[in-house]
Amino acid sequence: MLTLKLAYRNILRQRRRSLLTALSMAGGYMLFVFSMSLLEGSWSNVVDIFTLDHTGHIQVHKDDYAKRPKIHKTIENPAVVETTLKNHEDVTGWAPRVYSSALAYGGNKTSIAQIFGIDPELEPTVTRILQKVSAGQYFSAQPNADGYFPAMIGRGLANSLRLDVGDEIVLISSGADGSIANDIFIITAIIGNTTSFDRLGVFLPLTVAQEFLSIGDEVHEFALLARNKHDNEELAVALQSLMPSLKVSPWQQIEATFYRTMQSDKQGNYFTMALIVFIVFIGVLNTVLMSVLERTKEFGVLKSIGCRPSELVKLIFIETVMLASISISVGLALILPVIVWFTEVGIKLDISVDMGGVVFDTMKGDLSAYVVFMPMGFMLLTAALISLPPGLRAARILPRVALGSH
Repeated sequence: MLTLKLAYRNILRQRRRSLLTALSMAGGYMLFVFSMSLLEGSWSNVVDIFTLDHTGHIQVHKDDYAKRPKIHKTIENPAVVETTLKNHEDVTGWAPRVYSSALAYGGNKTSIAQIFGIDPELEPTVTRILQKVSAGQYFSAQPNADGYFPAMIGRGLANSLRLDVGDEIVLISSGADGSIANDIFIITAIIGNTTSFDRLGVFLPLTVAQEFLSIGDEVHEFALLARNKHDNEELAVALQSLMPSLKVSPWQQIEATFYRTMQSDKQGNYFTMALIVFIVFIGVLNTVLMSVLERTKEFGVLKSIGCRPSELVKLIFIETVMLASISISVGLALILPVIVWFTEVGIKLDISVDMGGVVFDTMKGDLSAYVVFMPMGFMLLTAALISLPPGLRAARILPRVALGSH
């Protein structure tokens, strides 16, 4: 009777320990997935802020214009490029642009400025320029009643020249043919804020900028959005094969410094999360070792009837991996609704963040196969590895010693 009671207590102890281990692994998986979702969602938001502010997912230029911009390095047949982009199913939007530096004059003040020639209809399909209008109204390509064409200027330039909506601004630059370009424009809107990349920018309708710079119908750049922003590099390669005479670059190449910084930060966060999960599994290792010690007699009996050491290792391995699999399944069932809500709704921030004139007030996560299965694979691999020391210990048990243990 005493032996049965001891055996019963041992079974209960093992079950209790297994339950605590399962809860620990489930909690670790839930924490890992939620952290991954938050990290990926945060970086996805940062990438959206960065690419939708101006860069786009992919850019098309002539030769090395992206690194060494010159006014004469223009795409000579923009209609061909537009046809290619329009017919590609993975391209959701594109916008042609022209650029030039200029001297801006308003009132009795002057300032350097950057001219951005954009298509009023196509540019909003690629960037958040509509949301960046902080004063006035978004422009069109039509002149006003007095024959002056509209312009939108950055907040920094507006403050520097003390200009506002409705005022005149004079631009002086050089044309592609060597001529002096100068004209008067009417300000219809103020763009962004004093920290925006375009704080000293002057936005002109594309056709107006082309005439002002004497470049005909040519453009300096096409910025475009990919249907799946995570596949933009593959799309850039595909488009490059369709336009071999031009240079097609994903934003990771255009903004290489930012991308490398982002990747370094993500790797540091991945290491921190992996370390936390590893610490959780140290406790799991201790539990598995205790389970092996408590079943020493059982393993001794198995070895005495001919069980090979490799079979004992396999037994401990299967037990641990099965426990991890069940724990992960439970954790996934519990955390998935939270991740879906966090991705679709998010958490409202107490303080809104102004990024280049666009306000963000919600923190969201990300739900993808990577977020779900990467932690799952890591935890199953870790479970498999921590099962080896207890399994090897069980394999080395001598039947004579094991049967004589208490």
